[in-house]
Amino acid sequence: MPDIRPPAGALHILSVLRGSGHRALLAGGCVRDHLMGLPPGDWDIVTGAGPDEVSDLFERTVPIGARFGVVQVHIEGGVYEVAQFRREEAYLDGRRPSAVHPAGEKEDALRRDFTINGMFFDPLAGEIIDLVGGRKDIERRCVRAIGDPAERFGEDHLRMLRAVRFAARFEYEIDPATFEAARRCAPLIRKTSAERVRDELTMMLTGGHADRALELLRETGLLKEVLPEAAAMAGVPQPPDEHPEGDVWTHTVMVLAQLTGPDGPNAPGLPLAWAALLHDTGKPETFTDTDRIRFRGHAAAGARRADEILERLNMPSVERGRICDLVRNHMKFIDAKEMRPATLKRFLREPFFADLLELRRMDCLACHGNLETYDFCRDKLANLAEEDLRPARVLDGNALAAMGFEPGPVFQEILSAVEDEQLEGRVRTREEAEAFVAEKFGDRKRPG
Repeated sequence: MPDIRPPAGALHILSVLRGSGHRALLAGGCVRDHLMGLPPGDWDIVTGAGPDEVSDLFERTVPIGARFGVVQVHIEGGVYEVAQFRREEAYLDGRRPSAVHPAGEKEDALRRDFTINGMFFDPLAGEIIDLVGGRKDIERRCVRAIGDPAERFGEDHLRMLRAVRFAARFEYEIDPATFEAARRCAPLIRKTSAERVRDELTMMLTGGHADRALELLRETGLLKEVLPEAAAMAGVPQPPDEHPEGDVWTHTVMVLAQLTGPDGPNAPGLPLAWAALLHDTGKPETFTDTDRIRFRGHAAAGARRADEILERLNMPSVERGRICDLVRNHMKFIDAKEMRPATLKRFLREPFFADLLELRRMDCLACHGNLETYDFCRDKLANLAEEDLRPARVLDGNALAAMGFEPGPVFQEILSAVEDEQLEGRVRTREEAEAFVAEKFGDRKRPG
């Protein structure tokens, strides 16, 4: 008997459905993950009961996909999706079937995407129900489409990206026929909404083995369809003394290899993962080769390129801004040792600095391996107190007005200069600040 232990809430729903005469099973990812020895993320339930019948059996339900027979059941201890066994008619939009009909478990299994996701489990009988060969493919470490892979990808184009994600996450191979179908069908992914593509790419980048995902995207031809800017990095040479690893593509893959999965140490957040992918997208357009290979301004160019990519993918503005900040600033470490104390402290206190520091570490290890500037900034940050980085303001607008300055843009200029003096360690008290302002800005006071 498989050691699959559903939570009490899932067992309760299954028992209620069974007690009312309905076939009810666990389905999909939770079965797959348990057979792989992984903790399941979701416990999805499939049943012969229709959505109205499910709603009648439980006190709190929400019809989240009634057209497809899906009801959300809220019980103490959790929320579960309960879907009716179904068969589907033709997909007309590359995402959803034009119609669905109640069916049995075999038809329901055959309409799913990959064999590893097409299995059911009966916890009351302790039985795996595998009508598509999913267990064998887990043993083979293989992602294989159910039925004709070209048909599966034609139904929902996003399944091509899902094949890549599953293969990368589980370190599986993609079945040759499934791989070839993805390669042939790759241009269809352009018809998929930007948001769905974005979310699938984000899961690839943050789910572990992002380097493998990027390689598979390129091999299937999907990369040039969804991220042509990343595909353009292949073949762009770099100076061998700084980048013995090879071209920009190879370097980027090696940076992504250092991102851990969601359960690993220092699991990457969305901004760091995307910045790792996009940090050198400015290199192809800034490449020059005269006395040596150079990429002048590639960080700024990369930030512009990243902004265009993320706008195209409808990335939310907060995440988009943070990713672009990381790309724009990732080369600043080169000048860190020569920065004035005030400039360095402002750099170290940037809200994105923790991610930027980690990006610097990965960037260096993927090329020359010299962590000197990374260590310098990390040590400086560790040895500076909060008040060193963000000293309390010793003057404000009221004080400046009392000193005879006219409210306006000059206020911000003066207050910024005073903060610089504090960060440099030359001003500590209000009196010292007033003396500094009087000496440097005295001629800016209002007449009289």
